[in-house]
Amino acid sequence: MNKCYANTKFVTQLPSKPWSPEKILGEMKRYMSLCVIDWRKGRVSGGIYTENDDKLEDMMTTAYRWTIRTNPLHSDIFVGVRKMESELIRWCCNLYNGGPNSCGSMTSGGTESIMLACKAYRDYGYYKKGITFPEMVIPVTAHAGFDKAGQYLRIKVIHIPVDSKTMRVDVRKMRSAITRNTIIQLVGSAPQFPHGTIDPIEEIANLGAKHRIPVHVDACLGGFLIPFMEDAGFPMPPFDFRLDGVTSISADTHKYGYTPKGSSVIMYSDSMYRQYQYSVATDWPGGVYCTPTMSGSRAGAIAACTWASLLYYGREGYVDATRKIIATTRKIVEGTSGIEGLKILGQPDVSVIAYGSDKFDIFRLNDALSHRGWCLNQLQFPAGFHLCVTLLHVSENIANKFISDIRECVADIMLDPGQPSTGQAALYGMAQSIPDRSVVEELSCD
Repeated sequence: MNKCYANTKFVTQLPSKPWSPEKILGEMKRYMSLCVIDWRKGRVSGGIYTENDDKLEDMMTTAYRWTIRTNPLHSDIFVGVRKMESELIRWCCNLYNGGPNSCGSMTSGGTESIMLACKAYRDYGYYKKGITFPEMVIPVTAHAGFDKAGQYLRIKVIHIPVDSKTMRVDVRKMRSAITRNTIIQLVGSAPQFPHGTIDPIEEIANLGAKHRIPVHVDACLGGFLIPFMEDAGFPMPPFDFRLDGVTSISADTHKYGYTPKGSSVIMYSDSMYRQYQYSVATDWPGGVYCTPTMSGSRAGAIAACTWASLLYYGREGYVDATRKIIATTRKIVEGTSGIEGLKILGQPDVSVIAYGSDKFDIFRLNDALSHRGWCLNQLQFPAGFHLCVTLLHVSENIANKFISDIRECVADIMLDPGQPSTGQAALYGMAQSIPDRSVVEELSCD
């Protein structure tokens, strides 16, 4: 059990009598105080992407209150919320240069967006090509949501290695993995989560077009950065529907879109693909039941808050936020490059900077930084950790503090680089060294 709960009691039975609102909120306040990490100080990697904007919070609170009982499933009742949802989907398709036939759906997050794309291509492959043993070809760095989709949807997942220096997927090996059963060719992420590297999307889009295989771009992490990078002064190669081979894109609005958690968008170049995303029960006694996403009922309030947040920032606001984040990322890269014993993993193309070491156990550095208040993401294969830069990090004081802390901690470690890890660092290092991954799986589910 999480040590934060060590001295707390759980309410294990529904109270026999109603609680007053004052008592409920008081208890909630105590629960919220259990968290020992104050994300507002800018010491957390990712997790919270927005800045401390009271005006935005107040607006979203009002929007949520106005729409708290709405459900987009009942399109005849909650017409306004459905209109908001339709508009924000169109805004996203336009951001990714979708044509007049482009379309999409709003989902609860990146994993659902990924799973829906896989479901659409599985069914498309079955009904259009007669594929009964579907496969998808993805980089090893692709989001674990694709593996989850493989488990749920009975799709064989073929993992392709990445270049050990750039961390970009090996397109030649991807080409060799294509078979008659390949239903989806994942272009990789823009960027991928572990190292922040963008895969060679244009090459893989061409590969998909040549073999007539759908191509998915997973932009869940960078979805509201990469469309604005060029306007922010950071040119990028094409990554979206401008490429003929790209047939779908997932982008999380609840990350750099600064909307409440629980919102993402899956987009298709043509409505033909979205048709296979839907689930329809035509003979149910309750009537024809058709749903576009994994959920039936959905929280209209999340759609409303997402719609409101996108309007609040507008294109100009997102360009400005992107400029700050990318500039901060590159400042940290410059400030931490060339440190003896430390190396940057992959290419930090957008907002993620990953670190590793050939000289010492990198988890010792992660542990040292955690003792200084940093909460970073640990990586494996290869061992490392990363910082995902958000609006909370763009303050010069925060960026400079991270740079100086890394420099000081590495200097201390290099006094005795061979010293073994202890505590949490040792546990994480041990976990990735266990050859039987079923043991790790069992421990994770415990």
